Amino acid sequence: MPSVVKINVLTVPAEQRETLEKRFASRAHAVENSDGFEWFELLRPVEGTDQYLVYTRWKDEESFQAWMEGPMKAAHQGGAEGERPKPAASGSTLWSFEVVQSAGPKG
Repeated sequence: MPSVVKINVLTVPAEQRETLEKRFASRAHAVENSDGFEWFELLRPVEGTDQYLVYTRWKDEESFQAWMEGPMKAAHQGGAEGERPKPAASGSTLWSFEVVQSAGPKG
């Protein structure tokens, strides 16, 4: 069964970029300990767009869904009323892919 890739496309206004990056840097790292998790990258736009890409790769769709319903959901709910900070992104779209081919450096 091929791995699955999930790319969360976040539209981030220029004045919120630093906030977004700091939040990711200080996140709880729950994803790294999730069953079926294979890889994470936060990709900053260089030019021509205000969209960050949050790339994750998973062993299978079930592993991703378990993370979404468990650790991810808990991490994004925050504490008591009013404690959750305003989102840095003004929009979000989730792309889903299956890995058909991959390669790494040889030797």
